[in-house]
Amino acid sequence: MASSASKKVRVLRFDRELLHGFVQSPGFQTASGIEFLSQDGNLAVIPYPDVKAICFVQDFDDPLPRLDGAQFVSRPKKAGLWIRMRFRDGIFMDGLLGNSLLQLDPHGYTVTPPDQGVNPQRVFVPRAALIDIQVLAVVGSGLKAPKKTTVPEAQAKLF
Repeated sequence: MASSASKKVRVLRFDRELLHGFVQSPGFQTASGIEFLSQDGNLAVIPYPDVKAICFVQDFDDPLPRLDGAQFVSRPKKAGLWIRMRFRDGIFMDGLLGNSLLQLDPHGYTVTPPDQGVNPQRVFVPRAALIDIQVLAVVGSGLKAPKKTTVPEAQAKLF
């Protein structure tokens, strides 16, 4: 794993075990699971059904990520799909998914969590960890009708 593309992560597992380590930014997803490098330097592939979420963090000393019941208190300002995910253990979490279908990963969803002021900044949730996902709203879709510009009559006669 190259250090320039390695991102600090905390892996939340369904067995309540929390792992600290690194993933390769593009390409940590393999056909069989998440390619994960621990802080001890051990490379492992964690199967998707074992992973609840992968939280991309700035520092391992930050408070533990709290994803249960994380919801937006008002409509998000950033453009994207406002989604609500229900995990296999019954916990709900809101997130903001990019509008581009090219950004969708074949093994899961990378979302922006509701509270961006705290850890984590981005969260990857494997499809195997979810039993339900709902689109609550499309924010900033850009499908509005173009604004009509009117030319003042005095200016129109000049040309």
